Amino acid sequence: MKNQMAKIAVAGKGGVGKTTFSGVLAYVLAAAGQKVYAIDADPNPTLGQVLGFPEELMAQLVPIVEMRDLIEERTGARPGESGAYFRLNPRVDDIPSRFSVAHRGLHLLMMGTVKGAGAGCVCPENSLVKALVTHLLLRERETVLLDMVAGLEHLGRGTAASVDVMFVVVEPGQRSITVGLDIARLARDLGIKAVWGVANKVRSEEDLAFIRSHLHGLDLAGWLPRDDRVVEADMESAAVYDSAPELAARVKTIAEETHLV
Repeated sequence: MKNQMAKIAVAGKGGVGKTTFSGVLAYVLAAAGQKVYAIDADPNPTLGQVLGFPEELMAQLVPIVEMRDLIEERTGARPGESGAYFRLNPRVDDIPSRFSVAHRGLHLLMMGTVKGAGAGCVCPENSLVKALVTHLLLRERETVLLDMVAGLEHLGRGTAASVDVMFVVVEPGQRSITVGLDIARLARDLGIKAVWGVANKVRSEEDLAFIRSHLHGLDLAGWLPRDDRVVEADMESAAVYDSAPELAARVKTIAEETHLV
């Protein structure tokens, strides 16, 4: 094992399979003996479904930004209070263990989305989430995998520099690659040194060649085939890691190539 407590971020345009990659990678790391905190920071949280977490566990999981009492307790202000003063550095060290759910060696935590506000809003909810991300990346002594939104708004320069690897997932298509290159540039500007592309939903050599020819300096860590078993796993509420073994094997190779296992 080459990195027992890696900090990993995964981003990409919506629909490219970013969460699928994140979910399979989480199990690959757990299978290598790492204790993994899988953090769903996407506005459309589906990481738990990709991981195949049982419904009874998912029912216990509440997005952090929806915990109004907790937000008020830690920041000193109620969400939605106009003009309220609040703490910018609230206590968050107990949140990962208290508010995550565990299954098959993985701990899942859901951030949620601040509703009715821009990504950079100054509000108690965002204050708590940003403090939590900072804690996870700088102080949590376990492997942390962040399934991010494309904008990476919860990463500041101080926290982003602690990310060991950023994976940018793209699919065959110009829009996906354009967004991916924007994410990669932002990640490097924030201080993330290891930024890798992952080609997903590849159907042919032509698809892979298209992606390679448009990446403009973003190195590929590997590629994943278009796999109907991903859809079947979703229909059966099963973990993609179990249902798509070829995909899992390729993600493991990517983890090995980037020194995560």
